[in-house]
Amino acid sequence: MASRDHTRPRTTQENPAIVSSKTRLGVTIYDIAKGADVSIATVSRVFNESPRVSPATRERVIEVARSLNYQPHVSAQSLARQNSHLITAVIPVVANYFYMEIIRGMQDALLESDYDLIMYAAPKPETAGNQLERAAQKGRSEGLLVLSTPLSEVRAKRLKASRRPTVLVDALHPDFDSISVDNRKGGYMATRHLIEQGFEQIAHITINPEAPPAAERRRGYEEALKEAGMKIDRALIAGGNKKPFGFVEESGCEAMLTILSRSPHPDAVFVASDVQALGAMRALREHGLAVPDDVALVGFDDIQVSAYVGLTTLRQPTYEMGKLAVQKLLHRIAHPEHPTTATVFSPSLIVRPSSDALKQKALRTKT
Repeated sequence: MASRDHTRPRTTQENPAIVSSKTRLGVTIYDIAKGADVSIATVSRVFNESPRVSPATRERVIEVARSLNYQPHVSAQSLARQNSHLITAVIPVVANYFYMEIIRGMQDALLESDYDLIMYAAPKPETAGNQLERAAQKGRSEGLLVLSTPLSEVRAKRLKASRRPTVLVDALHPDFDSISVDNRKGGYMATRHLIEQGFEQIAHITINPEAPPAAERRRGYEEALKEAGMKIDRALIAGGNKKPFGFVEESGCEAMLTILSRSPHPDAVFVASDVQALGAMRALREHGLAVPDDVALVGFDDIQVSAYVGLTTLRQPTYEMGKLAVQKLLHRIAHPEHPTTATVFSPSLIVRPSSDALKQKALRTKT
């Protein structure tokens, strides 16, 4: 795999990255990022003259931009100063499959508007409050997109007092427009699928501490087990706590190793995210166990790589969520008096070879 620039994304303690919604001839920073084999955050840093980009990477990005006849958004810095036609997204991390798809949806929706996007990275829950307060400051932008950040009543009250139009993504609050997925239902569907396949020792991998989406997926897992008259075995539940963000491959590997160390291995595992499921696969391989021959797996998200590894998963409409979030926010900016709306998507079960009970059964019969 080609090397990438791994400079960290900007935070609210620095100047935020300004991402142009439109470019000449329809070329976007996504095209440049793809051509230069870097992240969109790196492209944004290059155009904002950040010192946190290596000279070689900067030159590569500029060369690709030239070859595509890309013209940097000449008014970006002035927009930042004038606080005009900007919306702000507060997002846990940029370099994550789930959020990259949401951002792609946002970007495409912005192509149909005159707005540009500023992104603040908020990898630690304890820093989210400060970032929200900064993003909500008067004049910073005309609206906020808040991703996967639960609002306490104090935080919600402050955000409401700012009178900044706000849309929550992957979170819920009655005072704000929101877009989310029924995570409890997804956890139930995943576990029910494994039960119907005949698996009896079904483990669950979550994250520590549990963010609301992970907690709801675990609740669905436990509901399905109870409904089937199956015991909830705490030894079969583990959460990785790799920083700065729990839904990562290392977290899934860590949790899988924990489960394997506690008892005879389970015959199936519901994993709270596809990225963690990739880590769980690695841990199983290290123990000489194969998927699904020895242990079946079901993930959550349906990121692009899941199809290539044959992972059964619950699909979230991440691209659509990002696009709808921008559409809702622009509507809220234009019509601040309208009642709030909450859109809840239902996940879809995508069955692939990783949960093939028949293969496990055939192997057991042979032995």
